[in-house]
Amino acid sequence: MRAIVLAGGLGTRLKGYIEKIPKALVPLNGKPLIEHVLGILKRNGVKDIMISVAYMKEKITEALGDGKRLGLNISYIEEPEPLGTAGPLIILAKEKKQINESFFVVNSDNLLEIDMKKMIHFHKSRKASCTIALVEVEKPESYGGAVLEGDKIIEFVEKPKEKVSNFINSGYYIMEPEVFGIVEGMEKAMIEKDVFPVLAKKGKLYGFMCHGKWFDVGTPERYAMAESEWR
Repeated sequence: MRAIVLAGGLGTRLKGYIEKIPKALVPLNGKPLIEHVLGILKRNGVKDIMISVAYMKEKITEALGDGKRLGLNISYIEEPEPLGTAGPLIILAKEKKQINESFFVVNSDNLLEIDMKKMIHFHKSRKASCTIALVEVEKPESYGGAVLEGDKIIEFVEKPKEKVSNFINSGYYIMEPEVFGIVEGMEKAMIEKDVFPVLAKKGKLYGFMCHGKWFDVGTPERYAMAESEWR
């Protein structure tokens, strides 16, 4: 299976750490943040990776190249400007380069202990169009919350004003090719707001529970926690 890694974000909440580099290259325990994410994929047997880049894209492409140094096959989806988390899906649909099989989508600032083979089995056995790896947190208000009926996500609310669930989006997904049809023709789109709710209404969005360590390296506080605990 292939993976798309989302690395086009500005990282405005990590300003003190990234004056001259994109968030994906923030150093964490001796190597860039995105290399930790790529390591998670590699350990799970995913080596064919497309990285979506926009802000300071040249720095990312220079740092990672074709991926051979890391034992990976890396290519790039270049956004002319940040198009939202669904940006790479929009571009692939526009260029008629849609992936025609199941694929992973992963945020470059989320670290997760995950068994992707188990997640794939779960996804296939449910005939899901998209499976989100979910983690349980005490304070879900800053994240996307999933309302569950069994293991089916019946509603997905991005950063809800009121608590909807303790199960949140970890930033790791498996998607089917039909997602390209949802975003095709859009100029900008967010996976969380423009794709997940559509699939939830169709009964094709599922949640795979993860119980390992998870870090959203999006703020200085969370960055410090990840640097202390992630290995």
